[in-house]
Amino acid sequence: MAGWSQMIILGNVGRDPEMRYTQSGVAVCSFTVAVTRRFGSGDQRQEKTQWVRVSCWNKLAETANQWIKKGMQVMVVGNPEVSAYLDKSGQPQASLELRADNFQMLGQRGDGQGSNQGGDYGDYGGGSGGSNVDEIPF
Repeated sequence: MAGWSQMIILGNVGRDPEMRYTQSGVAVCSFTVAVTRRFGSGDQRQEKTQWVRVSCWNKLAETANQWIKKGMQVMVVGNPEVSAYLDKSGQPQASLELRADNFQMLGQRGDGQGSNQGGDYGDYGGGSGGSNVDEIPF
C-alpha cells in the first residue's frame, strides 16, 4: 500500500539561504523558517516558536536562492523528513526538515499585509525538477 505525507508551514525566514551543489551537480538550497504559534488570552497569552529547516532541490533551489531573504514571510509545502541522531554528548536527538515541493513568498517581516514587497514573485513549484509559476484563478 502506498503512503503519502505533506506538511505546510508559514513563518519568517531565519537566515539567508545557503546554496550548494551535490557531487553530481544537483542544486540544493537550504534555509530555516521560524513558525510561531500564539495561544491563550489576555494576560495569559503565550508564544511558542519552532524552527524548521527547509531544503529545495533542482530549479526550485535556484529560485529560492535568488528570491528568498532573511526576515521574509513564506509559505512552504513539502514532505517532512525526521531524522534521529546522537548529539556530541551521546544524547538522542531528532531533527525535522521539510523537503520543499513549492513555496510562496508572502512579504517582509512585520508588514502585516501578507503582500509581496518589491514585486509579485508568485508561487514557485518544481519539486520534480521544473519551476512552475501558477496563477490563482480567483
